[in-house]
Amino acid sequence: MRSESPAVHAVASAHSATAPAPAPADESRAARKDEHVDLALLQRGDAAAHNEFDDLDFVHQALDGVDAERVDLGVRIAFRSGEQHAAGEWRWETPFYVNGMTGGTERTTRINRELAIAARETGLPMACGSVSVALDDADAARGFGVIRQENPDGFVMANLGVGRPASDAPRAVELLGANALQVHVNAVQETAMPEGSRDFSSWLSSVERLSAASPVPVIVKEVGFGLSRSALRRLADIGVGIADVAGRGGTDFLKIENARRVAGEYAMLTGFGQSALASLLDAPADAPTLLASGGVRTPFDVVKALAAGAQAVGVAGSFLAAIGHDGEPGGAERLIALVEDWKLRTRALYALLGAATRDELLRTDLIIRGRLREFCADRGVNLRGLALRSEAGRA
Repeated sequence: MRSESPAVHAVASAHSATAPAPAPADESRAARKDEHVDLALLQRGDAAAHNEFDDLDFVHQALDGVDAERVDLGVRIAFRSGEQHAAGEWRWETPFYVNGMTGGTERTTRINRELAIAARETGLPMACGSVSVALDDADAARGFGVIRQENPDGFVMANLGVGRPASDAPRAVELLGANALQVHVNAVQETAMPEGSRDFSSWLSSVERLSAASPVPVIVKEVGFGLSRSALRRLADIGVGIADVAGRGGTDFLKIENARRVAGEYAMLTGFGQSALASLLDAPADAPTLLASGGVRTPFDVVKALAAGAQAVGVAGSFLAAIGHDGEPGGAERLIALVEDWKLRTRALYALLGAATRDELLRTDLIIRGRLREFCADRGVNLRGLALRSEAGRA
């Protein structure tokens, strides 16, 4: 596979000495990464518009609220990952994290540096961009090394595209000293990408090989088109312990790749795929531990995803916008302020909903409307059960 995953990372200090910015040998690949950033930022207005997070409502229970001081925002992410790693769990202090978006060029290194400062200072876990370019070009690798250089104690996720050789998994992990490895799947993006792959037949076996070769747990993630019930079952069957359903509604890589085409565009696929909430509500009971991303605009969207079954929620576009178009110095301070505000408001929302922990959000009553309701009804999701969860908990 030729594409680089979307990936926003975190790490660094814009005010301390760092490795030189990478000078990629493959200029077309580098140009594509920078072009992705430009096109993603142009979509910010679209991303702020209505999406399926607006189709989920909570039933307001006026007397069920709790003291916000009692709220614990921490989450536990259970993992299992093949024969190399025993089952275990990570404890994250917040239920949201910096998700993957870009990397590998001078410009995206500046962006990552500002994101990284904020991640380090706020304690957010963070994902880096696809390290494929760094594994192929030693100069580009320096742009990823800044992550551990500037954030030696943070929780870092490396990112690698499905279809890469299994031997790339330990290389990607070593490059960042990563705690986990995201393996991204992006068939829709590849279909529209002018230089994309069209052979998806070996992807499941590739995920299995990369997982087996990785020295750390693997998180399989979509890039914005959702993971279906069947896909989650197939991942569980091969031993994948964590999946980011990464649904439709945020940065649209179909639209981005269409904008890069000069002919034969794929706008006919607009709206293809499932939203994060659709994927969460449709997930089987035996799914891997679920993370969610795609279209997360506010702390309320974070709480909705948690109530729908996510253990934690990835945020990319909203955080990228906060640090500025080119990662100019000072962007980290703006993002730090935003993250602290999100923490404060997330805590208040937990209290309003009567939940002192993420697990208690699973007892809130959910009303599903609009396109999301149509999807859930057609897929046999128990809509009445979702609307009466609090009563079931009291029985």
